[in-house]
Amino acid sequence: MSLKVAVQMDPIEKIKIAGDSTFALLLEAQARGHALSYYTPDRLVMLDGRVFATVQPLKVRDKEGDHFTLGDAKRIELSSLDVVLLRQDPPFDLAYITTTHILERIHPKTLVVNDPASVRNAPEKMFVTEFVELMPPTLLVRDLDEIKAFRTRHGDIVMKPLYGKGGESVFRVEREDLNFGSLYDLFATTFREQWVVQKFLPAVKEGDKRIILVDGEFAGAVNRVPALNDLRSNMVRGGIAKPTELTKREREICERIGPALKSRGLLFVGIDVIDGFLTEINVTSPTGIRAIKKLGGPDVAAMIWDRIEGLRKRA
Repeated sequence: MSLKVAVQMDPIEKIKIAGDSTFALLLEAQARGHALSYYTPDRLVMLDGRVFATVQPLKVRDKEGDHFTLGDAKRIELSSLDVVLLRQDPPFDLAYITTTHILERIHPKTLVVNDPASVRNAPEKMFVTEFVELMPPTLLVRDLDEIKAFRTRHGDIVMKPLYGKGGESVFRVEREDLNFGSLYDLFATTFREQWVVQKFLPAVKEGDKRIILVDGEFAGAVNRVPALNDLRSNMVRGGIAKPTELTKREREICERIGPALKSRGLLFVGIDVIDGFLTEINVTSPTGIRAIKKLGGPDVAAMIWDRIEGLRKRA
C-alpha cells in the first residue's frame, strides 16, 4: 500500500543524517513507495478549525551533504494525508504545545505519530514519574530547602531542566560542592518551572542505555557511554554508541510501561535506563534507531512502518 505521508520537522538541511532517526524513518518510507512531503512547524495553519500546511514533496538519499531534494511548495489540507510524522525536536515550549493542539484536530483520521495529545501530556521528565517505583530518587523542585534536604539524604545529585533536551544543562553536584549555591541561582533565574533533581548514579560511567519501544513493545537498544570527563552520555554530546542486550530488570521495565505507551498512541518511544533505573521516557522526537542498526541490531525504522501500515489498513 502506498501512503501519503508528511513529516513535521526542523529544517532538513541542518540535520546530521548519520544518527538522525527522522531521516531513517524517511528512508524507509520512501523505500516502501510512500509519497513524502515536508514542512517545518511555522508552516502549520488552522483556519476555521481546518488544518493546513505549506508542504514540499520530498526525496531523500543516504548521502551526507546531499541528502534531500524538495519540490515546489503547495498549501494542502492535512486531513487529505494518511500519516503525519510529528518529529520536530524540543524545546518542549508553547510553540511545540501549540502544534500538538492543531494536529489533534486531524488525528486519528490522519494518523499522527506520535499521538499529539499524548505527546503534549507526556513531557519526557514528567511522564516518567508515573512509574516512580522504577526510578532513582527524584525531586521536581524550585525550593532551595527541599534540594538541600534531598542532597543531605542522597549525597551527590544531578540537576537538569525539566524541559531540557540532548543533555543540555545537566550538572552533577557533589555533597559538599561549593558551586551549589551559584548553580541554584542560575537555575532559579533561567527556568521559571520546577527542575529535576535526581540521586547521582555512579554506574552512568558504564553507560546510559537507550531502549526503543514500538507500540509498547521492545524493539532495540543501544548503550551510550559518556565521553571521557563528561557526565552526559547523549550521542550529540560525544557519547559513544555500543551494542547491548537487555537485562532481566530492563525487560521488566519495558513490560511495565509498554501498555501505558500503547494505550496513549505513543508508537515510537525511547526510554533511558541507567543501572536498572528508568530516568526518562522520550516521546517527542526519540533518537537511536540508526545507531542500533549500525551496531547489528534490528531495523527499528522498518518495525515502525510495519506498525503504521497495519494501523492504516485497519482504519
